[in-house]
Amino acid sequence: MNSKTDVEVRGGIPAEIRADDDGTVKVSGYAAVFGERADIAGMFDEVIERGAFKAALERRDDVVFLINHEGLPLARTRSGTLVLAEDNRGLRMETELDPADPDVGSIVPKMKRGDLDKMSFAFRVRKEEWDETGEKPVRTIRDLDLLDVSIVTNPAYQGTEIGLRSLEAARAEAAAANMAAVTPIRRRMRMKQGLRSRGIR
Repeated sequence: MNSKTDVEVRGGIPAEIRADDDGTVKVSGYAAVFGERADIAGMFDEVIERGAFKAALERRDDVVFLINHEGLPLARTRSGTLVLAEDNRGLRMETELDPADPDVGSIVPKMKRGDLDKMSFAFRVRKEEWDETGEKPVRTIRDLDLLDVSIVTNPAYQGTEIGLRSLEAARAEAAAANMAAVTPIRRRMRMKQGLRSRGIR
């Protein structure tokens, strides 16, 4: 997966917003939490496994902090103005926004009012597993590319169709593996039938 159409978005966790006396606005919170099952558009459930962000953080993916996943970055990991860390709960972010930045000035009142108050993140899946033993398929995300963390107006699960394509690919792979396992068995059965037809047991 390496195109814009493969980008998925998840979120909905409240952010912590604090304005200091010097005007600096500090935003922190969890962009993602581990082990919680989320219903994705009623099509499948999804769980982010502990450690899913480990490789992305070790690679130092250049992650930006955005408003509603768009526009110019207000902070970014590459410049050190956005700090990301994975702990036992999930992916935690912290940033201090520059009050002199006009973009920051325009959104701070909305953040304080609660118009912008939820965290979200955008990603591409690198490694996942599907479980279809229950009533609904369950997708477990084990590794990903992290693209941005955002504070959002209306958190949404975007990219459902990407997950469904992944599910279909997993089903096709499982079917192919089953066929590969069944073929030698069928070959042995045909061989035994041929021997029996010649009176050899």
